[in-house]
Amino acid sequence: MPEFVRVASASEVSPGEMKIVEVGDKEVVLANIDGKIVCFSNECTHRQGPMGEGVLLEGGIIECPFHAGQFNAATGEVVGPPPDKPLPTYEVQIDGDDISVSV
Repeated sequence: MPEFVRVASASEVSPGEMKIVEVGDKEVVLANIDGKIVCFSNECTHRQGPMGEGVLLEGGIIECPFHAGQFNAATGEVVGPPPDKPLPTYEVQIDGDDISVSV
């Protein structure tokens, strides 16, 4: 069973917004997609662009700021080139206002 670490308050991530947080020694991004919090790596699988500085598009698509590669923020699936590897995603738990992420 995965271990979860508290990383933020739900009130810190408004719908349509993203927040970069640290889990252990890695940076991950929390995104609020229509009220659902998802979590994915802050490092693009193409050229290591900072995904948390990208754009969260309609339909839960995240666009990398470096080369405009696109991923499904919830699943990590590549939906637009140039990346060819999925973006790592992490399980999220919400308890009250606390957001915890699997490590």
